[in-house]
Amino acid sequence: MAKPHALFLFRLLLLVNACRPSHQQDQNKISSGDMAALAAVKESLTDIPGSNFFATWDFTAPDPCSTFSGITCSLGRVTTLTLGTGLSNSRGLAGFLCPSVSNLTELTQLVLYPGLVTGPIPPQLGLLRNLRVLSLTNNRLKGPIPSSLSSLASLHTLDLSYNQLTGTVPPGLFTELAQLKVLILASNQLSGELPRIVSAEILHLDLKDNRLTGALPLRLPSTIRYLSASNNMMRGPLNGLQSLSELEFLDLSMNQFSGPIPSYLFRPALSSLFLQRNNLSGGVPSSLPSPLMYAEGSIVDLSHNFLTGELPPVLAAVEALFLNSNRLTGRVPEEYAKNVYGGSTKTLYLQHNYITGFPLEAGMRLPDTVSLCLTYNCMVPPVGFRGCPAASDGELLSRPESQCLAFSHGRSIP
Repeated sequence: MAKPHALFLFRLLLLVNACRPSHQQDQNKISSGDMAALAAVKESLTDIPGSNFFATWDFTAPDPCSTFSGITCSLGRVTTLTLGTGLSNSRGLAGFLCPSVSNLTELTQLVLYPGLVTGPIPPQLGLLRNLRVLSLTNNRLKGPIPSSLSSLASLHTLDLSYNQLTGTVPPGLFTELAQLKVLILASNQLSGELPRIVSAEILHLDLKDNRLTGALPLRLPSTIRYLSASNNMMRGPLNGLQSLSELEFLDLSMNQFSGPIPSYLFRPALSSLFLQRNNLSGGVPSSLPSPLMYAEGSIVDLSHNFLTGELPPVLAAVEALFLNSNRLTGRVPEEYAKNVYGGSTKTLYLQHNYITGFPLEAGMRLPDTVSLCLTYNCMVPPVGFRGCPAASDGELLSRPESQCLAFSHGRSIP
């Protein structure tokens, strides 16, 4: 016969286990306000044929927090909402973002995967005070970026890229979000000028493929490691970049920037430098260490500008170097030829300049991995041309002598 004490403990365990499911159910039960907000979200969005994201959103289920795709909860409140699967075989969602999503007041993350969602970004998203990640990329969102997003004091990442957003960028995104580290607004139709001072300590700033005008900010945070504003309509000198000691990637290509290239941009830590297709002038600085020790994978593109003078050795160690379509003169330093024939420089484009010589040793052959183009200069190219881009300079291997003479005497070239 069981002892009374042991029998009491056994019955107590049975009682505890019997109570546990209902206790857990109360803890996991989603709040009525969040449930209504999720219902409004589902009403405003729909699966594109081929997508089945909402298949699990059964509002009769006892515990949506554990059954609904794309949500996580804490103490009965929705804390993350990911709309769409993000899988390559899913076509995403269509519809619009309803303002009721702002009733999910405990959200820390709101993500919309690529699809066909259109309409404006609800200004009410500015009420989500706990939001750290807001990503609404690759859809068809229209209208302005709500200035209310500048009140999201906890925001770490804002990605609104690849939509159809218009208007100016709210200045508060650059000045009022102390926690913001990643700001991606690329591939929209944004216009206007950037603020003169960017005080947010951003690490990654991507503004490419918009309609931005004006000059670079006079002051950018020293924390920036990635900065892209390519394919806009910005102009003026390359100011405000000197303090960017952490910068590793800079792309200001396809704008209207003018003036000289600051010498501080030529440093191995800045291993990706894209300044092509601007109105930059002056020469490549020759006062720097010769050559700079760029690492594997480095790329510098200064093509399609108005750079003049002789090419100094400072860029000889760059793995992919594009200096074509400028006004460079003189002989190419031996350091470039050494790295090309040694294979450490994989691409060297010097075509369409006024270069008069390239140092070669008789019988030397290019490695198969190297692309070297010297056509349309004031010299007869001494090497093969398999590395030149197709039809880069038509059928002419050298510039007409008349152009070379006119350029050397300072006359305009037709």
